[in-house]
Amino acid sequence: MKQSKATASLILFFAGIILLFHSSVSGEITNRVVAIVNDEVVTLYELNTMMQLLTGIPSAQLKSKSEDMYFKTRQKVLDDLVDQKIVLEKIKTLKIEVTAKEVDQAVERVKTDNQFTQEDLLAELKAQGSNYESYRESIKKELERIQLINYEVKSKIILREEEIEKYYNTHRDEFTREGKVRLALIFLKQEDSADKNEARALYQKAEEILAMIKDGKNFANLAEKFSNGPGASEGGDLGVFKMSQLNPEMAEIIKDLSAGEISKPIIRPYGIKIIKVEEKDGGGEKSLEQVQNAIRTILYRKELDKKYSAWIKELRKKAYIKIIF
Repeated sequence: MKQSKATASLILFFAGIILLFHSSVSGEITNRVVAIVNDEVVTLYELNTMMQLLTGIPSAQLKSKSEDMYFKTRQKVLDDLVDQKIVLEKIKTLKIEVTAKEVDQAVERVKTDNQFTQEDLLAELKAQGSNYESYRESIKKELERIQLINYEVKSKIILREEEIEKYYNTHRDEFTREGKVRLALIFLKQEDSADKNEARALYQKAEEILAMIKDGKNFANLAEKFSNGPGASEGGDLGVFKMSQLNPEMAEIIKDLSAGEISKPIIRPYGIKIIKVEEKDGGGEKSLEQVQNAIRTILYRKELDKKYSAWIKELRKKAYIKIIF
């Protein structure tokens, strides 16, 4: 059974949740049932653990801070736990089974995605108060859930080409790429802006530099040698800019320059600039062919969420659910 890297990451996330349940629930003497879902039960320990996982603080502390937030969070978490129990029963009914080999493969993907060695994984599990056997069991349960969703929900999703085209036409602004440019600079500084002789000498030097560039001299080397501006030690490299980030003056200067071309000397009171366009991407609208896979993913996720919610809602209607507080 093939799983994507995204699926592997989900497995690690859900497995972490399950690990919290397995770590010390057996020692919870004061634990009690808070909900009955067909033949399954939801315990107070499960509820409080999930609430803490969601909010980052113990449920008692959450209640003391805000009772309104506490009751809203408790209801949401309880609904999620009821759904989990319904899903678990459906897995049993459909006799969905995951092999040891599939678990091995999923564990290896988790290790690869997180750049874990086996020792790293064992250390992480120990830090969570669990062990490798419990982790493998949690992975197995999550793979069962994934198989169930594939069978009950994903297999029923069909995306038509006209839906993809319609989304593209109504979201064109999302697929417009802004132009970018990489610039390099040689800056010749004028010490005295009122000194005309210095200005003439500086302009002559700029013309000499341009002549050297035309003769094949490397712009970056000349920048290191002559430039008094930013990035001189890096060959005058100024980095990459979006077109919208450039001031109007600079945008006008480079508007008609292609990648590799160099501006004329740009005279300013404080000195002379020579700009090179290292790279240029004019941007523009991406075609449907370029973005159709991205659109397909967006629509698929939306449809998956919608169908999964409807599927769970239908199962809840048929289930026996009793909340006990």
